[in-house]
Amino acid sequence: MLEYKGYVARVELDPDVGIIHGEVLDTRDVITFQGQSVDEVREAFRESVDDYLEFCAQRGEEPDKPFSGRLMVRLSPDLHRKLYVQAKNEGKSLNQLISERLEC
Repeated sequence: MLEYKGYVARVELDPDVGIIHGEVLDTRDVITFQGQSVDEVREAFRESVDDYLEFCAQRGEEPDKPFSGRLMVRLSPDLHRKLYVQAKNEGKSLNQLISERLEC
């Protein structure tokens, strides 16, 4: 994993071609990069993110940050009820209870 300016990317080796390539994970826009060494990949990643941010600025668009903080989760009715009751017993909202559990 690589991180730069708040963007996170995954990298993979393609041994058949001898290239390391990667993709930014936390955006709906496609941002890719590649190189033949770790240093090249790191630099290509930074350049790709910078190019993306510059492109957005030129178009007057906000860079894509698709995480609103809302997450829809489907639960069984029984689990939903149990969590709700536990949250109320602890003086919390269901959202607070679930958020606290996911942070662990």
